[in-house]
Amino acid sequence: MVRSLLGAQPSTSTPTLATSARVTATLSGAALQARLRLKRSSAYIQAVTRLDAGGHVHSPAATQALIDAIRQELPDVSVDALPHGIVARCYLGAPFEVHTLNCSGQIIQHYKTHESLPALLERARSLALHPGYAFIEVYASRLIAVSASGQTAIIDV
Repeated sequence: MVRSLLGAQPSTSTPTLATSARVTATLSGAALQARLRLKRSSAYIQAVTRLDAGGHVHSPAATQALIDAIRQELPDVSVDALPHGIVARCYLGAPFEVHTLNCSGQIIQHYKTHESLPALLERARSLALHPGYAFIEVYASRLIAVSASGQTAIIDV
């Protein structure tokens, strides 16, 4: 049973990274892992899944807006703990298989079947092709598979 503390109304919604309490301290260790495990917001998922629209390739402003969406989704995560990149299935059609967003260089690239991705991003390719995931966030020591509903699965590598 949910109880109200100090007159506050209990929340019945699932917390997301965008709606969770903002923390001014930099997260690390178990606190960082718990934050990264939170459900992603629909606005963030829409921003990332629009990569196939192609406008980001020709518009630095659109690419910057996507980077800003990532920072808004993870406001209490230090810059060095943000994803190095994102890998997702490409829906542009043959011969393209996946596309990537290199968050540090703000580079979006579409890769053909059997074309190698940068080493750090390559390890996410097979997960990105799985129909259960909208995209994969690539971190130095983990992959986070994000479904279309925003649910996450952390894979330590």
